[in-house]
Amino acid sequence: MTTHSSERGVGLGMPELPAPDYPDDVRARLEADAREVIARYPDSRSALLPLLHLVQSEEGHVTRTGMRFCAEVLGLTTAEVTAVATFYTMYRRRPSGDYQVGVCTNTLCAVMGGDAIFEELQEHLGVGNGGTTDDGKVTLEHIECNAACDYAPVVMVNWEFFDNQTPASARRMVDDLRAGRQVTPTRGAPLCTFKETARILAGFPDEREGAVESGGSAGPASLVGLKLAKGETSAARVVHPRGAAPEDGASHEPSPSEHLSSHDAPQDTSASDPAHPAGPTAEEGE
Repeated sequence: MTTHSSERGVGLGMPELPAPDYPDDVRARLEADAREVIARYPDSRSALLPLLHLVQSEEGHVTRTGMRFCAEVLGLTTAEVTAVATFYTMYRRRPSGDYQVGVCTNTLCAVMGGDAIFEELQEHLGVGNGGTTDDGKVTLEHIECNAACDYAPVVMVNWEFFDNQTPASARRMVDDLRAGRQVTPTRGAPLCTFKETARILAGFPDEREGAVESGGSAGPASLVGLKLAKGETSAARVVHPRGAAPEDGASHEPSPSEHLSSHDAPQDTSASDPAHPAGPTAEEGE
């Protein structure tokens, strides 16, 4: 009796078949979008990054079909497209959830509680790094620096900021996402699905009412260096160690406009918990 190699779990090293094409109606729609993207650049090759976002918005990740499409409309080889798609972590290579929940585990966020948040969410959601919940709602991953160290520990959902998180607030947030309840980032535009986010990143307008106007910026703690560079000065502020009070008993009471970082005053804040608002942020340069 002859045993097939597939039955023995042995691959023959045969080349992979070409990726299938999109259905005609999908291809026609994507080609129209691609022409609009390519027209923005003097060299069509420069449109590769936004086109990868475009095909990611179609299926929620960059498939072989998507890479074939990019190669064909740009006159590139699939190897050239694959090299780019596999280099950047913002392009997903396998199916993922409606909400990409990224926990920063880089040094500062880690020591401020990021590692604890990531461990809590893995156990709570029952998935590991890069895993997606059974309902297809949440994909969890640990990520490197979010460039928001002054609000550590930080969690991002579809690239929107959730500052000053705790294991409990992060757990509430993912529960709200899975239940379909409204979740509002600490800063930035309202949340939308990962596919919708990918289309915006491809360069198409965010047509949701009020989304553009609600975009946030860095808070005061992030802008101190900018103010100093401009020659601006402000009154000195003494921040006492956690749990310690000044010798004269005086304490600083932040104004409602202050968006404190976790280094100034640790807070149990979560955008999904109205009882713990993070507070407004200042516009850049103010």
